Amino acid sequence: MRRHVLTLIAAGGLGNVAPHLARRLGGDVAWLAPDHAADIFFDADPATPAPLLAGLGGGIDAIVQPAADRRKALLVADMEATTIENEMLDEMADLIGVKDRVAAITRRAMNGELDFAASLRARVALFAGQPETLLAAAAKRIRFTPGAATLVRTMRRDGARAVLVSGGFGAISKEVREALGFERDYANALLVDGGTITGAVREPILDAAGKAAVLRRCADEFGVSMARTMTVGDGANDLPMLEAAGMGIAYHAKPQVEARIAYRVNHADLTALLFCQGYRISEFAA
Repeated sequence: MRRHVLTLIAAGGLGNVAPHLARRLGGDVAWLAPDHAADIFFDADPATPAPLLAGLGGGIDAIVQPAADRRKALLVADMEATTIENEMLDEMADLIGVKDRVAAITRRAMNGELDFAASLRARVALFAGQPETLLAAAAKRIRFTPGAATLVRTMRRDGARAVLVSGGFGAISKEVREALGFERDYANALLVDGGTITGAVREPILDAAGKAAVLRRCADEFGVSMARTMTVGDGANDLPMLEAAGMGIAYHAKPQVEARIAYRVNHADLTALLFCQGYRISEFAA
């Protein structure tokens, strides 16, 4: 078996890119989805593909990793802007006419310009006095990321564990967990008194360090080595768990995250995480 594998994923089609790169690398092509996703197994230095990939142009995601032990036993996934397309605090803010104020803070926090916990307290304070039903109203706006359900259901079918983690609120993460098939969710709690949002969050806040702690705690509880864990996220508060996992994937991520994470998916949907594990499209769960 060859030592390394380069996975290529292109929604618009790979054409002759995979055979061309295989020839350059002295490797072998295995198609995962016709014209859409392919593995190239090779023995050269794992840094060898980098200059070749630089000339491919846009629209193709490429992941280079060791060929052995690709399939993971634990998935820990960020929720907002990852497994769902929304930032839910922004959705809540839109319902009461303060979206611009909240979204500006969210954007800076996800880019790593603000401390996450402090930014969350500042945003939540703007909802003081609003009815608790605002959460349910916002939940109706949830847009699931393409490929999310297939990713979770396929991995769980094959015995992996799947956990959802969010710097948002448990009332939302519970709905996402149930809809997508995660077995657990970890999130913050928005404090409510008599059906009214108080403007505070239960402490301690689940922040970047908290997400990484969830990964380690679940890996320990499930008896999974860190090498066999996979995480996915987009924002600065995901960095510690992305860096700690056996494979941490920056998914359509913020620039600061892209700069620090080697495994990146910028074009494909979340089924890319299955292709990265060597799944063929015929193996995907319905």
